[in-house]
Amino acid sequence: MHLQRLLSLVRQAIDDYQLIDTDDSIAVGVSGGKDSLVLLTALHYLRRFYPRPFDLHAITVNIGFNDFDLKPVQNYCDELSIPYSIIDTDIARIVFDERQESNPCSLCAKLRKGAFNQKALELGCNKIAYAHHRDDLINTLFMSMIYEGNIHTISPKTNWDRTGLTLIRPLIYVQEVDIIGFQRKYNLPVCKNPCPVDKKTAREYVNNLTKRLNQENPGVKDRIFRGILNATFDDWPDRINK
Repeated sequence: MHLQRLLSLVRQAIDDYQLIDTDDSIAVGVSGGKDSLVLLTALHYLRRFYPRPFDLHAITVNIGFNDFDLKPVQNYCDELSIPYSIIDTDIARIVFDERQESNPCSLCAKLRKGAFNQKALELGCNKIAYAHHRDDLINTLFMSMIYEGNIHTISPKTNWDRTGLTLIRPLIYVQEVDIIGFQRKYNLPVCKNPCPVDKKTAREYVNNLTKRLNQENPGVKDRIFRGILNATFDDWPDRINK
């Protein structure tokens, strides 16, 4: 996927759900993975011509693995002239050594979210951006049905009254396959995830399940995604362009 196509999809999502307002200061969660680097790249180039000016700050929560080298991400942020903050934590020790969690992802996500939000507020940000994409919406819907007995998925925008922050997800119209292609085409500096449960989670199982469904029923993911956009979820904002 070319940059122009990525920017078109990101802008469509931003306009449809009013994700960015004038003079927003947006903290972008950068894990070092392909999704977050594509998001950071898209927002960097979008702000050059988007009619509502906004600022960007990149933030990585380092959960404490010693072999997690973030220098390539630092260099990339320097290249884009985006301020970059690394938050060093002991989350890995707490989750894997002290608590020995059977489901480490839940606690890890909660602790990372807290550290990230605190830093975003310290930087004066009013919004935070996560790199969830179209496939994540579909997979979350399936996880909600399979594991919770609910019909729900992640929202394009969520207002958190307690912190005053607003969470936005500008990649919701972008497919994972296109993110992979973009990262390879533009050689974005992906840092390997050192987490021992990476690719071994329930989310990865559901991701493989939906891929298999799409292979056996071509176009099924497109139809599921249209169903999500046409559904009514209590925590979703209204879509401007239907």
